[in-house]
Amino acid sequence: MRQARLGAELRKLREKAGLSGSQVAALLGGERAQISHLESGRYGVSAERVRRLAALYSATDKHLIDVLVGMAEERGRGWWEEYRGRLSPGFLDLSELEHHATFLRSVRMLHVPGLCQTAEYARELMRSSIATLPVAELDARVEHRMRRRDVFDRPAPPKFDAFIHEAALRMRYCEPDVMRAQLEFLHEMSRWPTVSIRVIPFDAQITGSAHSVLYVGGPIPQLDTVQIDSAFDGGFLDAEAQLARYRTLLDAVEGIALGVDASSKFIERIAEGM
Repeated sequence: MRQARLGAELRKLREKAGLSGSQVAALLGGERAQISHLESGRYGVSAERVRRLAALYSATDKHLIDVLVGMAEERGRGWWEEYRGRLSPGFLDLSELEHHATFLRSVRMLHVPGLCQTAEYARELMRSSIATLPVAELDARVEHRMRRRDVFDRPAPPKFDAFIHEAALRMRYCEPDVMRAQLEFLHEMSRWPTVSIRVIPFDAQITGSAHSVLYVGGPIPQLDTVQIDSAFDGGFLDAEAQLARYRTLLDAVEGIALGVDASSKFIERIAEGM
C-alpha cells in the first residue's frame, strides 16, 4: 500500500508537470513500461530516483518531496507481513496505513470499530457474516485485528477519534455477556490518553450520507487516506476532492456526537442494561 501510494504521488507530480510516461522514460534512458510499473507500485523506487524525478518534474513542495523520499527509504517489514498468504491484501494494507498514521478518525454506524473490538466480539461479528469462514482463517482474522491495536502501545501513539452510532452499541451480533464485555472495554479504552470515543445517539439529526469510514492522517495532508468499509467491499481513496469530502463529513458527525464524558456514561448505562 505504501509503495503504491508513493507511485501514485509520483504520477500526480508527472501529470502536473505535463509530461507523459514515454517522455519521462526517454529522458531517463529507460522504457515506458518501467515508469508504468513504478507509478502503479509494482516496482520499488530508490530515494535518489525520487529526488531525480522531482527535479525533472520541477516539483517545488520541499516538504512533500522529503516525505516521499522517506517513504522510498523505508525498507522494513512490518508485523502484518506474517499474514501474507493467510489473509487478503486489504487486511495488510489497513495495518500498514494504521502503523504509519499520524492520527485516525473513524465513524461506525452498525458495529464497534475494529481497533476497539474485543476478541470475542470480533469473532462473533465475523461469524455472523454471510459466508462461513474456515476456522484457520477466522482465527487469523481475529488475531490480526487484535494486533492492530499495538499502534497504541508505541511511545507516541496516534490520536484516535472514534464516533460510534448508538445502533452499533445495541446491535446483537453476540450473546449479552460478550456484548457487555465489549461495552465495558469501550468504556475502559475511552480513558486511554490518545483515544476519544463519542456516541452518536439515535435522536441526533444525522446527515443521510453518513456511513462507516476510517480517515487516516498521513505525515502531511496530501498523503491522508480514506478507507471505505462495507459488508461486501472496501477500498482506499486518496484524491484531494475525496479527502476534502470526508473531512467535511467527519466534522459534521463530530458536531452532532455527544461529548467524551457524556458518551462514556452513555456506554456505561447501555452495558448495565444488558
